[in-house]
Amino acid sequence: MFTGDEYGDGLALIRRVLKKQNIKASFFFTGRFYRKPRLVPHIRRLIADGNYLGSHSDQHLLYCDWLKRDSLLVSQDSFRNDLQNSFKAMSRLGIEKDKARVFLPPFEWYNRTIAEWTGREGLTLVNLTHGTRSAADYTYPEMGKRYVSSSEIYESIMRRESSDIEGLNGFFLLFHVGTDARRKDKFYYQLDRLLTELRQRGYWFTTVDRMVD
Repeated sequence: MFTGDEYGDGLALIRRVLKKQNIKASFFFTGRFYRKPRLVPHIRRLIADGNYLGSHSDQHLLYCDWLKRDSLLVSQDSFRNDLQNSFKAMSRLGIEKDKARVFLPPFEWYNRTIAEWTGREGLTLVNLTHGTRSAADYTYPEMGKRYVSSSEIYESIMRRESSDIEGLNGFFLLFHVGTDARRKDKFYYQLDRLLTELRQRGYWFTTVDRMVD
């Protein structure tokens, strides 16, 4: 799975790698990402290639407190309105809600109430599978100890694959299609290598909607 909100610098490269590998992937963008004129041509190409495109909210809201997860930071109305705005942005690109029923919450952070509200909107909530550092590809050196290099991310994925009896079967890896310019060590440059290695280990890839149906 790939997400995008502020940055889309890796979008063209990621698409080329997926085309080369003949892989369909899942992309979850915010409404403001879908509305960026400079990104629209890239998004249209992802659609034409047969990838899955879904909502990642409209404004990338934080739904609940980081420390007290049961404490909501949004009302049901603000949740619904934000979600509806994201689908309006998607509709302008020909992505209708009935074809984009899988939803990835912003920050990949939610609680039981958010999951219930998502279901009431006719959507299926998904999240990344924990156990690797794949989602840390957005970090940059100025974050100090929170920074995770691309080599560390790669190694964490292969370490999980080797150490778990199930390997990465059914695993949802999450990456970002772009990062802050302060991160020079972009993980998307490692994507082709990663996919090639996993294929050599017998894995095949599909879109998230096929895995949750």
